[in-house]
Amino acid sequence: MTSDKVDEVIEKARAEGRKKLLEHEAYDVLRVYDLPVPKAGLAKEANDAVRLAEEIGYPVVLKIVSPDIVHKSDVGGVKVGLKTAEEVKEGFNSILGSVKEKAPDARVVGVLVQEMVPEGLEVIVGSTRDPTFGPVLMFGLGGIFVEVLKDVSFRIAPVTKYDAETMLTEIKAAKILDGYRGTPPRDKKALVDIIVKLSKFMEDHELVTDVDLNPIMSFEEGKGAKIADARVLIKI
Repeated sequence: MTSDKVDEVIEKARAEGRKKLLEHEAYDVLRVYDLPVPKAGLAKEANDAVRLAEEIGYPVVLKIVSPDIVHKSDVGGVKVGLKTAEEVKEGFNSILGSVKEKAPDARVVGVLVQEMVPEGLEVIVGSTRDPTFGPVLMFGLGGIFVEVLKDVSFRIAPVTKYDAETMLTEIKAAKILDGYRGTPPRDKKALVDIIVKLSKFMEDHELVTDVDLNPIMSFEEGKGAKIADARVLIKI
């Protein structure tokens, strides 16, 4: 996929009256910018899900893909830690059965089969398009740091490598990234890379209003980072 293909995905969603890219679409467009999204694919049938799981490698996560379902877990639309073909097949059928019962009117596109991202320090990178300033980038640690303490830093795009490095130092909990009380230092270069690439993505695609990469698992220094979930909103 190229940058032009990204625009095609966005235009297809707009033509369908959607303000949000489906999860596999979000991963596809972010992958164009070499952002570290998980290996994933869309399955329409149980056998497709098994084939994708074998290609991706176990364990995997299954998630319902529907433009009408916001909170997947509330309708039984998520299965995690599946380790065998049998578990994937059962999980696939269980998700579709549960969604049919709890959200009977929801349009179902399929089931996302995704690699299970290893645990790491949870961080968040996001962007919103301000009507005056254009794309604004945000960085923060996950969980209580962002939800309760609002411990985040901001920059207006374009964000340089130096800008992104400075963003990492501006949050109150910055020491955690350097290693704290026996926890290892995190791969800051990988986080800087994500911020800079997301800035470029927002600059290139004016129809994108918001991107939320949450959580990103930040691994030990030298081991990178991986996006575990992504949300991309667009103008219609």
